[in-house]
Amino acid sequence: MNFRDFGKYNQFKEQFAGMSPEMKEQMMKMAKEQMKAKTREFVQKWLSTPILTAVALVFGAIVGVLTAFFGSGLLYLSNLRDAHPLYWIPALAIAGVLIAFAYKKFGKGTERGMDMVFAVAHGKESNIPLRMIPMVMASTWLTHLFGGSAGREGVAMQIGATLGHNISTKFHFENANRVLLVAGMAAGFAGLFQTPLAAVALALEVLLAGHLELAALLPATVAAFAACKVSQMFGEGIAVAMNDIFPADLPGIWDDYGLDINFILKLAVLGALFGIVGGGFAKALSLAKSFASKKFPNPIKRIAIGGIAISVLLLVFFQGRYAGLGTNLIDMIFSGSAATATNGIYAFDWFLKFALTILTIAVGFKGGEVTPLFAIGATFGTFVATMVGIPLPLAAALGYAAVFGAATNTLFAPMLIGAEVFGFEMLPAFFVVCVAAYTCNGGQSIYQQKKLRIR
Repeated sequence: MNFRDFGKYNQFKEQFAGMSPEMKEQMMKMAKEQMKAKTREFVQKWLSTPILTAVALVFGAIVGVLTAFFGSGLLYLSNLRDAHPLYWIPALAIAGVLIAFAYKKFGKGTERGMDMVFAVAHGKESNIPLRMIPMVMASTWLTHLFGGSAGREGVAMQIGATLGHNISTKFHFENANRVLLVAGMAAGFAGLFQTPLAAVALALEVLLAGHLELAALLPATVAAFAACKVSQMFGEGIAVAMNDIFPADLPGIWDDYGLDINFILKLAVLGALFGIVGGGFAKALSLAKSFASKKFPNPIKRIAIGGIAISVLLLVFFQGRYAGLGTNLIDMIFSGSAATATNGIYAFDWFLKFALTILTIAVGFKGGEVTPLFAIGATFGTFVATMVGIPLPLAAALGYAAVFGAATNTLFAPMLIGAEVFGFEMLPAFFVVCVAAYTCNGGQSIYQQKKLRIR
């Protein structure tokens, strides 16, 4: 009703005065509901993003503290294992039994890890319990202390996603849960890996569900940078960035070739090979998980038998060379000059790290796959570099990013990982290789509930 028309207003006033008290009360309730609906619509449209961004800033800093604590503990335990591998690696099966028993007794579904995060993001489930954070942190510490070949990114993203989801329940915005889930995953990855741009891209890409959650872009970016900066303050040495150890002439190698068509074709071939390796890793991991769960339905028995097999293999193959994250292999590649990039690296390193990581995760040990994928990609790059005709350190750097992208079925995240770690001047090379890898990975992903590919 248009109250600017005075005549109509008087007419309404007379009609209202003649109504029964019940009718008046009903009309007042309707007016209040309409006002509430308009207010909610206004807040959702104009205030939800600023409010969620402010929230993301605060909880991103909290995630930064948690990832710094987790990462620092992981480094300490990894160094302890590396100093005395024969003390720790033989007991991997015992650690596995403790992990499986703890999840059975206290986990109550949290052993599903990232699968639970995806289920909540896609609306299939409604809750990520806070107990996931201490469970996954402690189990990953045990996995690494006793030599399991695993990563850490799954933990970081679960920490962020769990915190983001539980905070989102305090807000009644339509998209609060999905926005803060994305922001939490970005914060977790950035806090541990110190690559905030790649973290935002990864979180957006892996939670594809028919469309990119672009409403989460600003909150995720703020959360990622907050986590990155805070973790730098509290977690010295946890960064994965190679800026201090990769060869100083690595960008110069790219400058020597530039946009030469023959070189670009070589990059495309290299990217296709990386795509096959990354996609193969994701497919093999899926098959191994399925086989292990069918062959050994009891998770305690499964991880015990798997732990014995892994510990024997780790000790047989160079007494723990393939234990843990795989950063030892990455360091060996990039700590030398361009001429000695393969110093200490064997042609079979990539395959053994590939196989042992799949076995570790498939039988139930915790952690992640991303850092081992970096190691697999870098070592595979050194293996095929001369075959393709690419300088060794450049091929290793490209493999570092592209195999990760192929295994996660992401396109922009690996490009940004490469640029943030090795320098943005190399972005054109990462673009060519990552596009080729993405095209040739067969649509596989270690995140099996990731719904769509970018077309």
